[in-house]
Amino acid sequence: MIYPDWPAPDTVKAVTTTRQGGVSRAPFTALNLADHVGDRPESVQQNRDLLRRRLRLPTEPVWLEQVHGCSVVTCGSAGPRPRADASYADRPGVVCAVLTADCLPVLFCDRQGSRVAAAHAGWRGLAGGVLESTVAALALPPGQLLAWLGPAIGPQVFEVGMEVRRAFVEQHVEADGAFAAQANGRWLADLYRLARIRLRALGVNAVYGGGLCTFTDRQRFYSYRRDQVTGRMATLIWLD
Repeated sequence: MIYPDWPAPDTVKAVTTTRQGGVSRAPFTALNLADHVGDRPESVQQNRDLLRRRLRLPTEPVWLEQVHGCSVVTCGSAGPRPRADASYADRPGVVCAVLTADCLPVLFCDRQGSRVAAAHAGWRGLAGGVLESTVAALALPPGQLLAWLGPAIGPQVFEVGMEVRRAFVEQHVEADGAFAAQANGRWLADLYRLARIRLRALGVNAVYGGGLCTFTDRQRFYSYRRDQVTGRMATLIWLD
């Protein structure tokens, strides 16, 4: 498990899983928590049960049907599997969760420990405004919020095309510095820097985390770009 290093209130509990410690067989070895990637359903359920026991979760996490969009749902009031890429909670005992394997998971809480949120930010969701939608859903002054950036594909290996760079630079000129030109005409993109730019533009200046690369750390992390057929880690947050 990876625990955020951020000054969140004691009532805020948060964690990101690694691929270690589960029962799934190759190529999903071992703690795959996604039920949509081709893993055996019984293995996924065992892994989710293990996760809940190990973390002493108050309830089953609200697993989303993620679509690389910017929709946000309120945990506890949506259906059994909401179609969204972010969720938030304003009462104890409700667990927000996102699944990733290269995309950027972003956690939020406020300094008083009254609200929490989790967002799934691949480049499409990031460019489409998932962080902006999540901050808006929390309905608090941005200066009261803390954000934490979990494991994602790193800037040394995340190669993208011109259309990705254009999508960000057209919205924020400073995003140009988050792309490094390659000899093949493509670009290396820094998801962490892009997220920080957008959060800063919103007024969220207390941003922590970043720097863990899912692609290069094969032992700890799943990576879709590296392996194609693979599992997913979970990033969770809740109020105790």
